[in-house]
Amino acid sequence: MGVPPPSPQEADISMTAFALVVLFAYLLGSLSFAIIISRGLHLGDPRTYGSGNPGATNVLRSGHRGAAALTLLFDALKGMVPVWLAQHGASAWGWDANLAPMAGLAAFLGHLWPVFFQFKGGKGVATAAGVLLALDVWLGLAAVLSWLFMAWCFRYSSLSALTAALVAPAQALVVGGVNVAACAVLAMSMLLIWRHRTNLVKLVQGTESKLGARKAAAQVEPEGASTLTPKPPPSSSN
Repeated sequence: MGVPPPSPQEADISMTAFALVVLFAYLLGSLSFAIIISRGLHLGDPRTYGSGNPGATNVLRSGHRGAAALTLLFDALKGMVPVWLAQHGASAWGWDANLAPMAGLAAFLGHLWPVFFQFKGGKGVATAAGVLLALDVWLGLAAVLSWLFMAWCFRYSSLSALTAALVAPAQALVVGGVNVAACAVLAMSMLLIWRHRTNLVKLVQGTESKLGARKAAAQVEPEGASTLTPKPPPSSSN
């Protein structure tokens, strides 16, 4: 005998749980821990130096490794927690199994466009890693290891992130085929690549900052500013 369809009341509860978990995931993702931790430790606002990105790599440019490590940890956890919550709900209360990847995607979107910080967020590398690790530990490890390998070889955080963004959806499709989880991973990867578009130009031009470089004050470029415009040649003095 087949499984009976859920009653209208059960369907309403399931949809309500779906909406609440996705909303919770977005709000949690909207907590920009780079800014929160920097404020708590009386450091400079990461949006005012280096790349201007509120993320762990830019916080590292402040010279405070502890703040960067905490930012990395909490940005990853805010991607993990909603996925874990949805997975627990699926096993304990029969929630839709597709809620987990959707919650992870919502947390990622919250990091990119945080409601608490004028919708101006980071690039989402650590949060995406947290989502992947919670969805499938092997999928997450593959992405993290590809990031670490590229960072060790070339010392560019952006190049490492772009590599991981290509590895993750390919592995998700190979392992699980075309499903909601793979589509969510693909969406995160495409957004992550888009958020690194200016870094990609800098990599081509050879002007991208390497990992460990200290912050440069008052050198933040606006998001989407063109780096293709040639700079005027320096005037020569006779």
